[in-house]
Amino acid sequence: MSQHDGENKIYDLFIVGGGVNGCGIARDAAGRGLSVMLAEMNDLGSATSSSSTKLFHGGLRYLEYFEFRLVREALIEREVLLSAMPHISWPMRFVLPYHQDMRFEGSTPTSRLLNTFMPWMKGRRPAWLIRLGLFLYDHLGGRKILPGTTTVSLKGTPEGAPLQDRFAKAYEYSDCWIEDSRLVILNARDAEQRGAVIRPRTRVVSAHGEDGLWSVEIRDEATGETSTVCARMVINAGGPWVGDILRQTVRANTRESVRLVRGSHIVTRKLYDHDKCYFLQGTDGRIIFAIPYERDFTLIGTTDSDHPDPYTKPVCTDEEKAYLVNFASQYFKTPVSVDDILWSYSGVRPLYDDGASSATAATRDYTLKLERISGAPLLNIFGGKITTYRRLAESAMDLVGEVFPDLKGKWTARVPLPGGDFPVGDFEAMVGKLHKAYPFLTREWAWRLVRAYGTDAWNLMAEAASAQDMGRDFGATLSEREVRWLRDREYARTAEDIVWRRNKLGLRMTPAQIDDLDQWMKEHGAEGQTAQAH
Repeated sequence: MSQHDGENKIYDLFIVGGGVNGCGIARDAAGRGLSVMLAEMNDLGSATSSSSTKLFHGGLRYLEYFEFRLVREALIEREVLLSAMPHISWPMRFVLPYHQDMRFEGSTPTSRLLNTFMPWMKGRRPAWLIRLGLFLYDHLGGRKILPGTTTVSLKGTPEGAPLQDRFAKAYEYSDCWIEDSRLVILNARDAEQRGAVIRPRTRVVSAHGEDGLWSVEIRDEATGETSTVCARMVINAGGPWVGDILRQTVRANTRESVRLVRGSHIVTRKLYDHDKCYFLQGTDGRIIFAIPYERDFTLIGTTDSDHPDPYTKPVCTDEEKAYLVNFASQYFKTPVSVDDILWSYSGVRPLYDDGASSATAATRDYTLKLERISGAPLLNIFGGKITTYRRLAESAMDLVGEVFPDLKGKWTARVPLPGGDFPVGDFEAMVGKLHKAYPFLTREWAWRLVRAYGTDAWNLMAEAASAQDMGRDFGATLSEREVRWLRDREYARTAEDIVWRRNKLGLRMTPAQIDDLDQWMKEHGAEGQTAQAH
């Protein structure tokens, strides 16, 4: 956007925040014909939306807090989202080992009820309670793609092989994996292709409402240039910064606030050989997942700890690392140690502050608040989870419709994101087609490209006839051709954007290779500009 554009155009919506909620709303709004500008002070999806456990799931444990509406909505959404993004999301089976000496403790409403009427239970959830929860999980949302719960033996089976011998059986149920940071980027790309203006690395300095119109001052973080944008409505989707934006940027007088909860994860060596996830219960009433990750690793998480403020960078602390490896070691035959940790990451969940006694108990549901400042409408987004981002966007648009009464209707359900226009279940066939079309690619390279870009992999490869046509080799199958695609069409400006968010090749690249990529980006990163239609 040029300064001239910003000074002369009045946008319908100005969205603050380029996480999954902000980009999801931008896509939905642009598809309904509204003019939209989105500003994100850092890289798109660089905070909470790239630091999740990377699951589309209903939230089995949320049933203990009687969050039936949230769980039902999330369960229904799993298959809606699968059909729209079969390249970056896929079904996964979850193995929940059953303890023979189930005991129960904890602070959930369910645990308090059990401790009142069955005081002999201390520790993990009893089998009947798990089975009841899984029954509800199977039937609350309906299923057409995902198989239901089964009971599996852990004796002499692949699922049982990595676990300690004391585990004899398990329950197995369905949820889904999602490449979270790619989800953000694809929503932003689709929004832009529908006419939205997407401005990463653009800070909102101030926003002033007067006579029903917003005047928003923004600053380009790369150049320092400031400009003013006018909009009929502002949407505050700032994630962890939503409260700060509310009080400091728009200076609203409100009591609404978020509770910042840090979730930390570790990535270890590959702990087992099958493609299923483990759902593990702790004696403290908490759960963690152990998930196959990037084909050669295992992802373990997450923790729940209150976080002081959005400007304190979240990191996986030594205490959290020790907690996660000790938790996992209660299950696996070969103990997990901190020496097995290859990478860790941490994100801050901006949960709506409902006054819960603990971070674990705080609601994962979302709350939307519409207000007016000097007649100018402001919509604030509190909380939410990645599985329900599309439904959150629809709910936001219901409130936007109060300001724009002629707004078009809902449209995003099952509409493919860029690259997702192929049937669920055809992924391996797509890999074979790409490999056949470009035989100089290894099978693993073709697999990675289809997993990241879907049908856009053919657009990325275009007329390439040899490995030399891919340009410079940065390592781990990352080519100059792909880097230019990420720069020109996916907003990437640094090596970190690429190897830790657009993909996870940082796990396979050496520090020297990443430094070389970063230098290339510094020299060439400003050459390309994200196109608005491809």
